[in-house]
Amino acid sequence: MAEYSAWQLLKHAFTGNTGWKEAWRKPEPKPAYEVVIVGGGGHGLSTAYYLAKEFGIRNVAVVDKGVLGQGNVGRNTQAIRSNYLLPENQHFYELSMDLWEGLSQELNYNVMFSQRGVLNIAHHPAQLDQFARRGNAMRLNGIDAELYTRADVARALPGIDMSPTARFPIHGGFMQKSAGVARHDAVAWGYARAADRLGVDLIENAEVLEFIKDGDRVAGVRTTRGEIRASKVAVAVAGSTSEVMRRAGIDRLPIESHVLQAFVTESLKPVIHTVATYGGGHLYFSQTDKGSILFGGDIDGYNSWAQRGNLPVVEDVMAEMVTLFPGLARVRLLRSWGGIMDMSMDGSPIITAGPLPGMYLNTGWCYGGFKAIPGSGLCFAHTIAKDEPHRLSAPFTLDRFQRAYAIDDKGQGPTPKWH
Repeated sequence: MAEYSAWQLLKHAFTGNTGWKEAWRKPEPKPAYEVVIVGGGGHGLSTAYYLAKEFGIRNVAVVDKGVLGQGNVGRNTQAIRSNYLLPENQHFYELSMDLWEGLSQELNYNVMFSQRGVLNIAHHPAQLDQFARRGNAMRLNGIDAELYTRADVARALPGIDMSPTARFPIHGGFMQKSAGVARHDAVAWGYARAADRLGVDLIENAEVLEFIKDGDRVAGVRTTRGEIRASKVAVAVAGSTSEVMRRAGIDRLPIESHVLQAFVTESLKPVIHTVATYGGGHLYFSQTDKGSILFGGDIDGYNSWAQRGNLPVVEDVMAEMVTLFPGLARVRLLRSWGGIMDMSMDGSPIITAGPLPGMYLNTGWCYGGFKAIPGSGLCFAHTIAKDEPHRLSAPFTLDRFQRAYAIDDKGQGPTPKWH
């Protein structure tokens, strides 16, 4: 398969772009593999890529119930950051940030990673003190962080309501300049293409109906495209984790499934030059390269597997956006969609061997799934290949809930609907 290059773009431009080959093969599933990964989203695809690249395990299949990249990896708001308070999350997400910075070149696929920064807005002095505490903790661990004054916020976000009579007056902010966004579809396609080139089989439209067992050990999956055996079976299916795991006989996990909505407006001239979050409510937003304002807010607060949300959250998010930017009140909303979130009991992920022999689990990403894709894939691949956790994902094993070792960056306890 040819490398993508400026020469290839020029060559195909003269032929009407009719000569491009498919980005990856469409193989029939083999009877057996060394590893089967259930879930063809960002985490499953990156895990397959790093298994092949870093550990030389290429007899791998990724099976997905639909088309690759149609789940949460293509239904999010694209933000990438490592601005966490607790060291476990700081080190893990900073690994992911380091991988993001070289990802387009490594995959030979433009993932459109843009380090335009992430700005958290503070609306009272106590909140600004909290941001200073978090920033100092980050800087102690070598992660960039900067405290912003009111004037800094006004420069970073032209058009924001800086008036003292605003419902939540702005006191300053907290910026991580190395953070930013990437193109969600391109990330899935880039990892899929790169994994395919290393020999990984990508099996689409193969829903897992049940898990094959030898005694109590997982030995493969039975799918709508037939039976596939494997020495190791990994599950990375985001908000569908509890439903898929029930098919393995596991009906209790420390996660809940919730719908998270996202929205885009009509295209505008550039008005928002960074990713930002609203400290007076739950709102995060940026402007895409097409000019649309992309934003999201709270989960819907009830358990669901529907990729759509309800109107109260729509109203709440719109009200918060207009509160911050009154000038956008007449901008038209083009569309909305929902992703299914696997919310863990402490708001941090689960990357682990088990809970059955021969099985490996990647879940509990809450709001952090997209930004974690490279780091998650590398750490999960290490866990599968070595049968031991990567040093940066070791805190995220499943047994931490039995040991009462919560990694709770928001300090909200075992309440997934609040995370």
